[in-house]
Amino acid sequence: MSNTDLATAAPDRSNPTRPQDARMESSERSQRAVAPAVDIFEDAGGITLLADMPGVSRENLDVRLHGDSLAIEGQASIATAEDMRALWAEVSVPCFRRTFTLSRELDAGRIEANIKDGVLSLRIPKQAHAQAKKISVRAG
Repeated sequence: MSNTDLATAAPDRSNPTRPQDARMESSERSQRAVAPAVDIFEDAGGITLLADMPGVSRENLDVRLHGDSLAIEGQASIATAEDMRALWAEVSVPCFRRTFTLSRELDAGRIEANIKDGVLSLRIPKQAHAQAKKISVRAG
């Protein structure tokens, strides 16, 4: 599956109130995954990963660790009234998915995750042996 598949169907001109995109099955839409934009920062104690996942709630977020592979996946949702359905929607509701390979210098057992305002924050501390150590110097 390609994350770069941006092909869209042309609107059905024979019926302007029901374009081809609106007839696409919801299961087809949910199978497409978007790689979230990610910023990674490193400091002496570890790394912080910030992933943009707009519309994803904590309940629709899945963060998994398998060996040295860290996977994040989240399904965005847009609130709509129960008695309404979209005839035309130019905003799609994406499924975000991205995988990272963690260095052995990182302590995967102590990962902390937080999501706020559509930004997933993961703090991954370094192993004790990989952290910089200050050496005191005595005079004389």
